[in-house]
Amino acid sequence: MAEAGREGRPGSGELAGLDAWWRAANYLAAGQIFLLDNPLLREPLAAEHIKPRLLGHWGTVPGLTLTYAHLNRVIRRTSANVLLVVGPGHGAAALNAAAWLEGTYSECHPDVALDEEGMRLLFRQFSFPGGVPSHASPHLPGSIHEGGELGYALAHATGAALDKPGLVVACVIGDGEAETGPLAASWQAPVFLNPDEDGAVLPILHLNGYKIANPTVLSRLPRDELRSLVRGFGWEPIEVEGTDPLAVHEAYAAALDECFALMARGRRPVVLLRTPKGWTGPEWRDGEPVEGNWRSHQVPLPAARHDARQLLQLERWLRSYRPEELFDRRGAPAAVVAEQNPDAGLRMSANPLAHGLVQRELRLPSVPAHAVDVPTPGVRGAESTRVLGRYLRDAMRLNAGRRNLLLFSPDEHASNRLDAVFEVTGRRWRLPTHPGDDHLRENGRVFEVLSEHLCQGWLEGYLLTGGHGVFSTYEAFAHLVDSMVAQHAKWLHTAAAMPWRRAVPSLNYLITSHVWRQDHNGASHQDPGFIDHILSKRAEVARVYLPPDANCLLHVTDHCLRSKGLVNVIVAGKQWEPQYLDADAARAHCERGFGLWEWASTDQDGATDVVLACAGDVPTQETLAAVEVLLGLVPDLRIRVVNVVDLTRLPAPTRHPHGVSDRDYTSVFTADVPVIFAFHGYPWLIHELTYNRPNHDHVHVRGFSENGGTTTPFDMCVQNSIDRFHLALAALERIPRVAGRLGTLRQRLLDHLDRHHDYIRRTGEDLPEVRNWTWGS
Repeated sequence: MAEAGREGRPGSGELAGLDAWWRAANYLAAGQIFLLDNPLLREPLAAEHIKPRLLGHWGTVPGLTLTYAHLNRVIRRTSANVLLVVGPGHGAAALNAAAWLEGTYSECHPDVALDEEGMRLLFRQFSFPGGVPSHASPHLPGSIHEGGELGYALAHATGAALDKPGLVVACVIGDGEAETGPLAASWQAPVFLNPDEDGAVLPILHLNGYKIANPTVLSRLPRDELRSLVRGFGWEPIEVEGTDPLAVHEAYAAALDECFALMARGRRPVVLLRTPKGWTGPEWRDGEPVEGNWRSHQVPLPAARHDARQLLQLERWLRSYRPEELFDRRGAPAAVVAEQNPDAGLRMSANPLAHGLVQRELRLPSVPAHAVDVPTPGVRGAESTRVLGRYLRDAMRLNAGRRNLLLFSPDEHASNRLDAVFEVTGRRWRLPTHPGDDHLRENGRVFEVLSEHLCQGWLEGYLLTGGHGVFSTYEAFAHLVDSMVAQHAKWLHTAAAMPWRRAVPSLNYLITSHVWRQDHNGASHQDPGFIDHILSKRAEVARVYLPPDANCLLHVTDHCLRSKGLVNVIVAGKQWEPQYLDADAARAHCERGFGLWEWASTDQDGATDVVLACAGDVPTQETLAAVEVLLGLVPDLRIRVVNVVDLTRLPAPTRHPHGVSDRDYTSVFTADVPVIFAFHGYPWLIHELTYNRPNHDHVHVRGFSENGGTTTPFDMCVQNSIDRFHLALAALERIPRVAGRLGTLRQRLLDHLDRHHDYIRRTGEDLPEVRNWTWGS
């Protein structure tokens, strides 16, 4: 263990300069939390110099600035390519300070210049109206990780390291953050990182002892147990501890030198860093401990603007860093500080990987070459995701050696019918293998681990550093990453406003094993609400696609893989189902996003009686079957069939960039005809998307209504009233010209439902005419 105590003596030369940089960064961070004016303390600190609302988090800052300074020392010495991921929440004051000292902040935000006025703006904008948040949002050069929600730092760092040999991703992990489930699972990274093809991840677990108001588990864990914990996951612990700054500098420098030497040999070191929370800040406040205590977590002197004692205490604290030594007369970093920065091309705050500037072109196979032959709509069947699996296999083959495409799934790749990719690659695995193991390879490009959080975090880190990928998962369990995708969507939206950031490849979900084909697993697997969650995010970022068949799935996936800066959700079933559109028709339909299916409609020669709309593969099948049921009852009905692939076509263009004009909308859905809409998900989403459209009062949606369980596939539809008989009845009830016969027609439909009910309970399977249905049968 590299250990330092208060008896340590100041170093000279390099370590003295490093300490000056650290003091400058701490001063700038504290200034962001407190100061509105007087940034260099050229006059005595007064109440009007203090922000009226003191917001920020000091406790984690000294450990972050310490780590940044020491990583810079290694970079200067070795010219290492280092990307920094910072997990502790709300640590942006430290990172803003570091990027400003390196000059990158001013390059990206020219108004925040390297002078006294720029320092004033740096301070003023922090946690201030119209300014920047206290966590590492996209405004911060060098960052790919927000840190506002805890738990994902090590997963993001691991994803960023994939396919980047020679890169070191340093990852600071807060000991509070380490208590989260995703972070706890993330320690398994050594099983999946290949030292020959990936970069190295250097976790730095900062054990400062406290969260907001409580001690942290790992800081109180017996030290031998903590060392055993990280060793058990494949890491080699290297410890640094102390309270005397210069002694800690000496120990930390030695520890990082050892870490980089180990990583060069393919080893996996982890730094266990123990320094006080709120280090170098106020030791006491009103007779209570602050430094080394939970009270330093946020603002150590919260009454500094109004309490004369705290104001004086703040001034003494800020002057303890000796800013007159650290900044010149213009307010720029003094030479002793500036000399500690790496060369411009090696600054962590300017790493091009963090800004989307390093991307590898993705080659994609021909969609028509993989299309299903559909000579007649709805007659032939296929497993749509199995067709997609062959397309992804060839995408992998086309990009072999380019290190730009990865697939992620929580142990469900084969279950989701995507196993054709195993013809050209395998599952990433670096532990021992046993006879009978399936497609395990040290360099496999399919990542399977039974944690949606890890799949999501790895993919996000990979995308944010220029890679491409797909995350496939069961529909009901996509909700496990709700908050993660929300953070990513917010990041993408904010990043798009930064001209120095380039749009990164989109986050692509393939949601399968969906609600309508989870009849065997029951209610626990039945929840289509992930698409509601996605469409609640910014319209500039969110997209949801519901391809009705395999050829539409191919076109949608191809489109999504080519897109940038979006969150794309594709919902598609994996079971055998009818196919409707050939390759050309599918391409045209997907480009329009929704449209009239004339081949299934009967209103070409007269006024439309009813519109049967659908979105989703099973709702599409039931809608088409409902057309045949209706025509069997009333042969002269004029029915219009509308299929929706892109849900974001439904809102008005003022609400979503994919929205079409009211004129185009009514040309498909009509202006006054009843619309029976069979929807894959919760019915209210369609109502929300179309609430201000013409004819909304005549739109009647059938979707998942939390009914069902372990039953037959068709009975799932019946229990939620999206089956062909309920859809037909809903249509007949709203067509005036059949009102006189409605009683008889209703009874015939109810008889079908009764027969279904009795049959499945007697035989355990759906009626033959339902199981074997094809269009035109």
